[in-house]
Amino acid sequence: MNIHSEINTTVDPIKLDKLAEVAVKVGLQLQRDQDLVMTAPLAALPLVRLITKHAYMAGAGLVTTFYSDEETTLARYAHAPDASFDKASGWLYEGMATAYANGAARLAIAGDNPLLLSGQDPAKVARANKANSTAYKPALEKISNFDINWNIISYPNPSWAKVVFPELPEDEAVLRLAEAIFAASRVDVADPISAWAGHNANLKKRSSWLNGERFSALHFTGPGTDLMVGLADGHEWHGGASTAKNGVTCNPNIPTEEVFTTPHALKVEGHVSSTKPLSHQGTLIDEIQVRFEGGRIVEAKASKGEAVLNKVLDTDEGARRLGEVALVPHSSPISASGILFYNTLFDENASCHIALGQCYSKCFLEGASLSQEQIAAQGGNSSLIHIDWMIGSDRIDIDGIKADGSRVPVMRKGEWA
Repeated sequence: MNIHSEINTTVDPIKLDKLAEVAVKVGLQLQRDQDLVMTAPLAALPLVRLITKHAYMAGAGLVTTFYSDEETTLARYAHAPDASFDKASGWLYEGMATAYANGAARLAIAGDNPLLLSGQDPAKVARANKANSTAYKPALEKISNFDINWNIISYPNPSWAKVVFPELPEDEAVLRLAEAIFAASRVDVADPISAWAGHNANLKKRSSWLNGERFSALHFTGPGTDLMVGLADGHEWHGGASTAKNGVTCNPNIPTEEVFTTPHALKVEGHVSSTKPLSHQGTLIDEIQVRFEGGRIVEAKASKGEAVLNKVLDTDEGARRLGEVALVPHSSPISASGILFYNTLFDENASCHIALGQCYSKCFLEGASLSQEQIAAQGGNSSLIHIDWMIGSDRIDIDGIKADGSRVPVMRKGEWA
């Protein structure tokens, strides 16, 4: 196969180059002589090449990229022996963890077909996911503990574009998805770097207000939802740019519209319904409804993908508890676009959301100096997984609950109050 025949030529090269520059200068703020570990779908090769160029122009030491390919993933499900689905490349993730421990930055390009595994055996999918999550933990900890500067961006892979715009011919679908990615990532303007500086300042203003209020809980109410989310002791709100333990200020998610913090793993009560489908590792999980008692999901249903959802919840003890709560106004640009991306990086930025599983240690006051035991004692959750799903809409109200029980309106009908 000639790789050049696979590369998409309909994507605007100038905006793609700006996206690569933003990934390096805003997303990572890559430092001189810093190595970079990148993962990407094979279809994203044009963006990988541009990021690699900008990384070396910024003085990168060494850029190393690992590619995934949808056809080879499907070949495993079609032909591999059963025992294969309990295996994962632990040696690779140990190597990545070593690279991060030695100061490398991390960049992931998202863009896989969100429905790739929807026709496969859910039990095999769940086993492969669990094996991968277990093997990935040493590397993931360096990221979730914010030891290093890291970033995720997206590329309009044709197979993803066809899921988002099934009624369009492939070239047109790719073009539409590319333009939506560029707009959400703020690279469709003359000066994306300064646009990001302004956006980060706005997110900082929101997180500073929330930190000043010191709420002990958030109460979400709306159709199918009456949820009290206790917040961890000594929690801290973040949004936009954050400074990693290595001293580098980076924007981990591009795009981002959220301010987020750590819930208390033992203090979540009530029921909540998802407001958008969740695409999880090739499976679509829709119309999720769960009930919490004492911080733990005791009942879970979904109209689609329920078997995979329940397997995910059984990953480990922390998988049924929350590791993140995030606030996003319903009028965010991604929500206003009206596009369902089937990609959490985008869909979570169209809506308030919660995450099952691992918490972020940086969402605690003095988080960098806390041990895992201290984080757990303050209500931080630990798990192999961290999966965001959307619970916000223009029909959801949120109150902040103070320690004395008094209420402060935080959001009304999905907008900042």
